[in-house]
Amino acid sequence: MDYTPEAGSITMFSTTWCGYCRRLKSQLDAAGIGYTEVNIEEVEGTAELVASLNGGNQTVPTVIFPDGSTATNPSAAEVRTRIDA
Repeated sequence: MDYTPEAGSITMFSTTWCGYCRRLKSQLDAAGIGYTEVNIEEVEGTAELVASLNGGNQTVPTVIFPDGSTATNPSAAEVRTRIDA
């Protein structure tokens, strides 16, 4: 499945228990940045996808940008900069 988001938004891979994920979601909400959240513990194949993007580690939040690039645990400011580019 292709998780590349529409322009102006991101796809964020997360878990329910991840504090960094909650923080990033809160910051994105406050900044008005759109995102699609995908829980890697609930969506088949996504834990493996995240691991493939992070050197074998299932590190969240992992973000996919509209250009197909990725970031692990980015700040909301980095997200804004990269989706506005």
